[in-house]
Amino acid sequence: MVLTIILILAALIHLYWLFGEFGIDQALPTNEKGERLLNPSKFMTVIVALCLFGFAWVSYRLDIDSHPSWIDTIGWVLALLFFLRAIGDFKMVGVFKKIKHTEFAKYDNWIYIPLFFLISFLFILKLMV
Repeated sequence: MVLTIILILAALIHLYWLFGEFGIDQALPTNEKGERLLNPSKFMTVIVALCLFGFAWVSYRLDIDSHPSWIDTIGWVLALLFFLRAIGDFKMVGVFKKIKHTEFAKYDNWIYIPLFFLISFLFILKLMV
């Protein structure tokens, strides 16, 4: 249930960003001058929130003993995707990012990277048990 709750909370945070700005500067990568490298539209923010709700649903379904095998496949794909996000794109985000001295980079190192590794690990744990 922990994974499901984490994903629901992440989705709710994205929905909050449709109307509020608190925390958005720490959530979007910036260059060394503090200029955002990503400026997602409201539509994309909704899409991310809906995806996170969908991921939460997959996580919930993995807790149910009898679920279709395609749920396992999606679980493995999600575990891989969250792991890859933690590793990063070798530019803006992740363990191997090049931009390392911004406010976003600090949050990425201390919150986002560990969170994405945790989410990946929790998906794998659900799939292995």
